[in-house]
Amino acid sequence: MSNVQKLNAETAQAIKVLSGLDFSGAEARALGGGCINRVLEVRAHDRPHCLKLNAAGALPMFDAEADGLAALAGHGAFRVPQVLACGATADEAFLLLEYIELHPLSSAEDGRRFAEALVQLHLDIGEDFGWGRDNFIGASPQANTPHHAWAQFFVRCRLAPQLERARSAGYGKALGPELEQLLPRVPAMFLDYCPRPSLLHGDLWNGNAAVDAGGRPVIFDPAVYRGDRDADLAMSELFGGFPTAFYATYRAALPPAEGYAQRKTLYNLYHVLNHLNLFGRAYLGQAERMVRSLASELLR
Repeated sequence: MSNVQKLNAETAQAIKVLSGLDFSGAEARALGGGCINRVLEVRAHDRPHCLKLNAAGALPMFDAEADGLAALAGHGAFRVPQVLACGATADEAFLLLEYIELHPLSSAEDGRRFAEALVQLHLDIGEDFGWGRDNFIGASPQANTPHHAWAQFFVRCRLAPQLERARSAGYGKALGPELEQLLPRVPAMFLDYCPRPSLLHGDLWNGNAAVDAGGRPVIFDPAVYRGDRDADLAMSELFGGFPTAFYATYRAALPPAEGYAQRKTLYNLYHVLNHLNLFGRAYLGQAERMVRSLASELLR
């Protein structure tokens, strides 16, 4: 086993208390894809498991992830990793998950099946926009205070907090006054479009989507809330995209309303600002271009 490491004894004991699984002396192997947490494959009882680790203060992030996974699993449209244990020692927070052999969406059939599952997820409609608890987008806090109006929710709970973090990090001048001027204009984008509060994954880029060994669609690493289904669709186009068949299948079932291209820029600005705040200036130029594009339409 490459990249072999041993599990902290206190963490192994805490997991045993919560799950009954004994990882004492077990070998763990680092898995790729974790830029915020350490992600390990660890074996117990001759079976692999997925273990996420971080500093003890990250427990609220793992609690929120477990909540989102439970919501998605309860819907049943996708296969979702089962949560086996979530907790912390004095030094380390952990989230133990079912291990699923993941394969990228690489074929037209993969794209079609994933789209069909996403349609079913998005047809789960609630009463308000938001969620019953706040959670996280990556490592950033994500407010989910319920709102009746989508535009107000997106401005207050999505764009405004990211703008404030960007300003605090010194990016306010580079982003320009246009971004602040945009916020009160956002409701104008929804005069003729009234989205419903769909159940969303919330962080639906291709790194959080896969199929299992049997071809069943799998989602993980959620930032769940209820919002405009176009927000998930927009995010799917941001970092590499999904197979063409995914978009054809989804749009045949739930065609985006007029104005989707502009909404896509608005929704993805949230994620690009979040990446700017988490990972630095590499995302500043992209954020500036998106702000200018929206300003050219909304500040005329």
